[in-house]
Amino acid sequence: MNAELADLVRNAIDDLGVEWEPGLRDGEFVVTLPGEKKLKTVTSLVTTGQWLVVSAFVIRNPDENHLGVYRWLLQRNLRLPGLAYTIDASGDVYVTGRIPARLVDAAYVDQVLGVVLEAADGPFNELLALGFLSSMKKEWAWRVSRGESLRNLEAFRPLLDRDVAPGEPG
Repeated sequence: MNAELADLVRNAIDDLGVEWEPGLRDGEFVVTLPGEKKLKTVTSLVTTGQWLVVSAFVIRNPDENHLGVYRWLLQRNLRLPGLAYTIDASGDVYVTGRIPARLVDAAYVDQVLGVVLEAADGPFNELLALGFLSSMKKEWAWRVSRGESLRNLEAFRPLLDRDVAPGEPG
């Protein structure tokens, strides 16, 4: 662990006023970023050797349309400064990065957390529609048939209230 880098990261996230706690690994900070589409994005910042390693969960392994989801992620990688979407052995999607310690300062910590939040929260609904549409349609139909609340599915009403797939004319 790089103690100087750990102190810098700790001070930076304290100054930002975001919720965080120590992680299980030496030099790990687990930061909770509030979201708009996702309720929160939990982000791991690990100060190790000469690196700041960043990782945040985005979505679980898609139920369907893997090619479409992965294509979308790869195209989006072109616009992520210093980070990239990755997939673990289970197919779950993360946004990750490995930044040289010599490049990290308080402003960079702020910037990288902003990029993480935009990468995880910004496209969340689009990724759900691409990778989980059939499940969402079943859930919608089940809730409608029983008069259950549709509140957490309202953002998807245009897709779920009719039988139109994403990208198809309505």
